[in-house]
Amino acid sequence: MAYGYACHMRHSRNCIGVIGVGVMGEALLAGLINSGSAPSAICIADKRAERLTELQNKYGVTPSTIENIATDCDVILLVVKPQDMGALIETISPTIPATTLLVTFAAGKRSAFIEERVKPGTPVIRVMPNTPSLVGKGMAAISGGTHATESDIDFVTNFLASSGEVIVLAEELQDAVTATSGSGPAYFFYFVEEMIKGAIALGLSEAAATKLTIQTITGAAAMLNESGKSPTTLRENVTSPKGTTAAALETFYQANTGEIISAALKAARDRSQELA
Repeated sequence: MAYGYACHMRHSRNCIGVIGVGVMGEALLAGLINSGSAPSAICIADKRAERLTELQNKYGVTPSTIENIATDCDVILLVVKPQDMGALIETISPTIPATTLLVTFAAGKRSAFIEERVKPGTPVIRVMPNTPSLVGKGMAAISGGTHATESDIDFVTNFLASSGEVIVLAEELQDAVTATSGSGPAYFFYFVEEMIKGAIALGLSEAAATKLTIQTITGAAAMLNESGKSPTTLRENVTSPKGTTAAALETFYQANTGEIISAALKAARDRSQELA
């Protein structure tokens, strides 16, 4: 990818590089712009030239190469798969200044993995986002590495907050975050899929089952978010003794659904640890 472009605002946080602009990379790109970063000062790199052109036309950002981003940008978002992170860092580490802020979004990869491969003192921040950030309803958890400053953390928090909620926590909890909010949307979508299938089996059309399920789930989530009541209280409020809801919930209890959910989160947590 030889584009001949570069970011020329080296010592300003307005010079930001994004390496990997798939679905999540684009969401982060939009978040940067929404939080005040100038599109003209954002460089992007990806394996797909057509993707770079698409995002250049859509956002006004600058197509570049990972090599140019390494030398010209003082903040770099690393939005690549965990298995690709080692090769990427090996390629760019010789030319990254120790003042560059590196922000990693790769599941399971610890800050130390990057710190050990770049110049001593390089600040690194680890982030676990999730896909609802695409619609401004994301959940991101960030952890500062050994050399990350409060200012670094504030900067990352600010642009992530434009796409949802953000929490700062100790890095040893990031694998648990991955299992909870990182992978969590997929659990939710799976439940919705199965609820729709079950409604169709009861005789509803696919269109009716889908509308009923999605609006019910959306409304329940809004109640949970806005009522100030716990999920336990809200569940109890809709469950009459020996009623229809109680009959459905009893099926969940008999199937040990709670234990299944806990086991699923643990499996995701364990996999995140393996990816380190």
